Amino acid sequence: MSEITASFEHDDVFINCPFDDAYNPLFEAIVFSIFACGFRPRSGLELEDGGQTRIEKLYAIIDDCRFGIHDLSRTELDDANNLPRFSMPFELGLFLGAKRFGDSRQKTKRCLIFDLEPYRYQKFISDLAGMDIRGHSGRPDVALVGVRDWLANVSRRELPAGALIAGSYARFISRKTEIARDLGFDAARVPYVDLERMVTAWLLEDEAPQSPRKMRRPRGKPA
Repeated sequence: MSEITASFEHDDVFINCPFDDAYNPLFEAIVFSIFACGFRPRSGLELEDGGQTRIEKLYAIIDDCRFGIHDLSRTELDDANNLPRFSMPFELGLFLGAKRFGDSRQKTKRCLIFDLEPYRYQKFISDLAGMDIRGHSGRPDVALVGVRDWLANVSRRELPAGALIAGSYARFISRKTEIARDLGFDAARVPYVDLERMVTAWLLEDEAPQSPRKMRRPRGKPA
């Protein structure tokens, strides 16, 4: 095991994205791809603790994660307040700040930045000029394969091909309503922790080849 890999207890991947119904298909595709590659997604949805402020939760998650996926595609004005959402650029800044000013462990951080189009970000956050931004065009299948290809690149591990993961994801989505109903949930309102369990259970049972690495289980679920 390399020193870099050993510096983090788990191969956790921080997901920085909108958490709303409109973005949910993209979010689920990203979560699915991370699990299918043998990594573990982390986000602000994973733990509800009334004794911890949201920013402290974000600090803790970012500290834990070597990898981060940041989606800056939500730039339109909010319908209720007629203002843009700044949470995603802010959390990207926290992640980059940890990488730039943190200790030797934090300096090994790597991030993937998504937007609708690769160069659109230059119109609203020019400080990222020169960084490699991936476009997903609002398509879950594109985001899913983009996550897989990026994880393969930054980890240098042998991962299932993007087409295999996409095929497994399409089968999962085709049966998601049935799976959720069997568990007593509305497919459109599955709690995040239960979504994790649905995805990992599906990947362990689906016919698609699995990652050579042991499948990561959701946080809190016994091995």
